[in-house]
Amino acid sequence: MTAELSGKAALVTGASRGIGYGIAEALVARGDRVCITGRNEEALKEAVDKLGADRVIGVAGKAHDLDHQAEAVARAMEAFGRVDYLVNNAGTNPVFGPIADLDLGVARKVFETNVISALGFAQKTWHAWQKDNGGAIVNIASVAGLAPSPFIGAYGVSKAAMINLTQQLAHEFAPKVRVNAIAPAVVKTKFAEALYEGREAEAAAAYPLGRLGVPSDIGGAAAFLTSEQSDWITGQTLVVDGGIFLNAGVA
Repeated sequence: MTAELSGKAALVTGASRGIGYGIAEALVARGDRVCITGRNEEALKEAVDKLGADRVIGVAGKAHDLDHQAEAVARAMEAFGRVDYLVNNAGTNPVFGPIADLDLGVARKVFETNVISALGFAQKTWHAWQKDNGGAIVNIASVAGLAPSPFIGAYGVSKAAMINLTQQLAHEFAPKVRVNAIAPAVVKTKFAEALYEGREAEAAAAYPLGRLGVPSDIGGAAAFLTSEQSDWITGQTLVVDGGIFLNAGVA
């Protein structure tokens, strides 16, 4: 069951499945109306139907496409009359291997999707609603942006940039808009399958809390960072990692 309408509205990118869907689910559950985006129109429609078409709309497109960004914000404003919260979740990691051999064209694609698109959505949401009315932005970063991550170096560098972008936006958009980031460790999604598929128990054993993350873990964190309970928090990165960083330096 979903809560009574809160009167607030959110835009969540990359939310047809995985972490983005978990975030949208948490916001809908507390009463927000939500616009979700994703590349696959059919998957997006299925997500809207599951979340509730009375409270959720979907706008299909590629996150880095400027026309798609403009359409998503415009559709959210048309449907809800406001966009209080932006969650930049859309991301890609199309390569796995040493950064020394990384194709620079692939590196550009990673940055275009993971960083530049987040800035584009932030700019458009700011001008459409938040500049005059306030709100909050949550950027989904990664623990890979906090320390070297073998074989996903480009992804990690892009997420480090996302963390710095969070700080830049927090400074510039204050006091109207709070901007924070979430840095998850491995969350059980199709996006991260290569990191645990066929060896989940082994992967989970490295975590002090004994399990990998699930989308609702990040959904809860995003709901907190877009709530009144976090009204004095901005420019921060909330690490949601099952305690994995506690193992740093332990042989």
